[in-house]
Order: sequence, then C-alpha cells, then structure tokens
Amino acid sequence: MTPPDASENRWSDLDRPPLSALALRRALVREGGLWTSLDVVPTVGSTNTDLARRAKDLPEGAVLVAEEQTEGRGRLDRRWSAPARSGLFFSVLLKPTEVPVEKWGWLPLLAGVSVATALSRSAGVDTALKWPNDLLVTVGGEERKAGGILAERAADGVVVGIGINVSLTEKELPIPGAGSLALAGAVSTDRDPLLRSVLRSLGQWYGAWRASGGDPAASRLQEAYAAGCATLGRTVRAELPGGRSVTGEAVAVDGHGRLVLATAEGVQQPVGAGDVVHLRPGASTEETRDTGE
Repeated sequence: MTPPDASENRWSDLDRPPLSALALRRALVREGGLWTSLDVVPTVGSTNTDLARRAKDLPEGAVLVAEEQTEGRGRLDRRWSAPARSGLFFSVLLKPTEVPVEKWGWLPLLAGVSVATALSRSAGVDTALKWPNDLLVTVGGEERKAGGILAERAADGVVVGIGINVSLTEKELPIPGAGSLALAGAVSTDRDPLLRSVLRSLGQWYGAWRASGGDPAASRLQEAYAAGCATLGRTVRAELPGGRSVTGEAVAVDGHGRLVLATAEGVQQPVGAGDVVHLRPGASTEETRDTGE
C-alpha cells in the first residue's frame, strides 16, 4: 500500500484523523516521569526495528509511534499490516537496569496487563490476554485477536512494541479471524485518548514492577496477568521450538512468566517459549490460534 502524502492528505479520512505528537508530548512527557520523548512518524517499516537501532543513544522512556507500519513483525517473525491510522502501532524503550535480567521476561506480560487495563477503561472493551503476548476481544460471541506485543533486547534495554487494531472494519482485517476495538463495540475509537491511556497504564505497572525489583508477586503483576489470561483453564497445544509439541490444561503462569501445562501423563510442564493454540473442549481442533501481530 502506498502511504498518503502527509502534507496533501492529512485529513483525507475524517474518521481516522492523524495523531498530534505535540499534544501527546504535552500530556505524557514530563520531568520526573517515565516518558522522555515521543515522536509520531507517518510511516515506518517497524517501530521496534527503528527504535532498537537507536536504543544505545536514547534515554529510557523514548516512544515511537507510526501512523502506518509496512513491515510490522510479531513473534516467530510473522508479518502484519493494517491501513494507515486504523490502529495504534508504537514501541517504547525500557531500561530496568536495577531489575535482574532474568526477570525481564515479564515485560511483554506486563505490557499485556497494561493494555488490557487501559482499554477496559478508555474504550469500554473487555480485553483478554492469550499467553504470552496476544490481545483478544469478543466479536459476535467469538474470541478474536485484536493486537499483539513483541519485546526485543536492544543495547542495555528492551524495546516493547505494541499493535492494536482500533477502527478496522471486517473487510480491512489482515487475516480471517482477526478483530478490532470497533468490531468489539468500543465506545470510542479516538486513538489519542486510547494511546494516552495505554502509556499511562504502562507507566504505572512498570513503575510498580521496577520498584519491587521485578518481583511479579510483590508488584501484583502475576496476579493481574492470571486474572486476565484467557489461556488459563483451557486445554491447549504448545508448539515448541524444534518441532515438538505438548498438550495439556493450562493451569498457571509461574514466577518466571512461563505457562504451566498439566498433561494427561500427570506431569506439570512449564513452557517458556512456543506457539500456543487454544483447543476446543473435548477435541483436538483449534479454537484460537496466535495469528502473529
């Protein structure tokens, strides 16, 4: 897709006005706060890639927002795209140097809790979390993926990328079975207050987690994630690196952020990485699959 010319077509879609970097900075970038800079670009290949490239020279709290991503990536190097200004596509740079590196794996889960909390408040949409990094909404009684999170190490920190389908119509969905806030009945699809709400929520959860030294229990992050996780209590198949898979009931998220499966053999198997498929009760067919934002 060819991006619109920002100078000639700034208001070409009145239902999807552009974000104002100036207004967002005034609201979010404050002395002593987490967010130290915020830039909005018309189009970019990947906000994660661009921000990671500059991570060494940037302070913690840098935010990069794109009106359109042409090479958006998800886990397992999946590709994802959406029309310009139809969603929120952004990355943030975090440098929790006082937290042990082995606890940084909680950052994508922390981002999921932050987004779900914010969207419930600002969009009136209940957002469930599919382990480890998917955002689910309900459309016509069906659970659909409306967003995803990708965390990557960069220099001495982590870049966390977040993509949320906001105003996409059924015809605009990148793949069958995807969803959007609009399709889920959001009370608002104004991206400015939605982004402000998500970043404020992320700042609050990150602050509590960092203040606890990255302890997911003391910061209540583990409890909040489990409460909002749609994967727990379901029978799932985890497709692991190397072509292996394990099937069982998802019974917990442990202190390392791993999904714990109770298998038919009576073994509790922690899964730290993999592609998780929700299975229909009593069957081996797929119910909800990670579709890769």
